[in-house]
Amino acid sequence: MVDGSGDQPKIDTTVPHVARIWNYWLGGKDNYEVDQQVGDEITRMLPTVPVLARASRQFLNRAVSHLAGEAGVRQFLDVGTGLPTVDNTHEVAQRLAPDARIVYVDNDPLVLVHAQAMLTSTEEGACDYIDADLRNPEYILENAARTLDFDRPVALMLMGILEFITDDEEAYRIVDHLVGALAPGSYLVMYDGTNVIHGEASDRIVEVWNESGNAPLVLRSPEQIARFFKGLDFLEPGLVPVSQWRPDPNPFGEPEAVDAYGAVGRKP
Repeated sequence: MVDGSGDQPKIDTTVPHVARIWNYWLGGKDNYEVDQQVGDEITRMLPTVPVLARASRQFLNRAVSHLAGEAGVRQFLDVGTGLPTVDNTHEVAQRLAPDARIVYVDNDPLVLVHAQAMLTSTEEGACDYIDADLRNPEYILENAARTLDFDRPVALMLMGILEFITDDEEAYRIVDHLVGALAPGSYLVMYDGTNVIHGEASDRIVEVWNESGNAPLVLRSPEQIARFFKGLDFLEPGLVPVSQWRPDPNPFGEPEAVDAYGAVGRKP
């Protein structure tokens, strides 16, 4: 485990935090009253927000399943992983490919506390955790190289983390830097929040979120999100609401669209 801060984890239970609110929406137990209050306030404004949270987790599951299975990827770099819930990246990947190697990256103190649980790997594979900020991509790459071989394909996972890089150009630079370090045949898996589906309701939620003392976030249009995949080849069906990216068959038709657009892109 690599700790980029050098400090002992400090958990502030008086200020809501994104990872804990997300954990609350997903039915987890690693959250506090302050997180539940903000989570409930947002849910009252837009009751489908927990649906979005679950849809994003299911998108991760389907994308990793495809990459570890049909695509044959054996290395995953999951940045902004959040708190462990159900079907984390290493669990999904190693069910299909026991020799898969996974590196998680986050800078949340509570995630650091739970990192040991996340590092439970198969004997054939490997799991590591880096305490680092997405804004320091060089540090992430340098330390991930202890576990991953960047001469071979890697799946870079950026699941709902780029919306916290509120400056578009900075966000694009970070992703370009990370993708630039990947070998041909690597993949970018990401999604970002939008206001395409619920319009003003989604905009108002962002206002509440940003006023809550949490890390500020920004919504992006599908066109802005597509820019992160510059130079990559989209896998079908391209950039779509995460609930509609290769959904599992069900008798009720196409899943409800959510205000999070995602895609999987392959580096030629």
